[in-house]
Amino acid sequence: VQLVESGGGLVQTGGSLRLSCAASGFTFDDAAIGWFRQAPGKEREFVATTSFSGGVKNYADSVKDRFTISRDNAKNTVSLQMNSLEPVDTAVYYCAATRLRCSGYVCSKRRADYEYWGQGTQVSVSS
Repeated sequence: VQLVESGGGLVQTGGSLRLSCAASGFTFDDAAIGWFRQAPGKEREFVATTSFSGGVKNYADSVKDRFTISRDNAKNTVSLQMNSLEPVDTAVYYCAATRLRCSGYVCSKRRADYEYWGQGTQVSVSS
């Protein structure tokens, strides 16, 4: 199983970045995919997740209306479009996969529910 993130970098406040996660080694369209982030000295926190079909998407309140998660099951990829970035968004961003089914319009936001993790990509936002 492999999840590989890319697209991180340094951007100014108000800028945008698009992160990508390429997956292999498991049945991609049978897994919900989430993005988490970890800032220095803080715990890893939920950012966004999408159901196996992409029909359900959930966001942390702190990124709602700024970030958009999407997936392409034909390419085994998930993207995170991040707009209006702020210094508080500075963190290492991880994608993760879970075979836990979403319940209605809610997918898991718990780190413990995600079985597979990537190595992360650094996002830095300067003020």
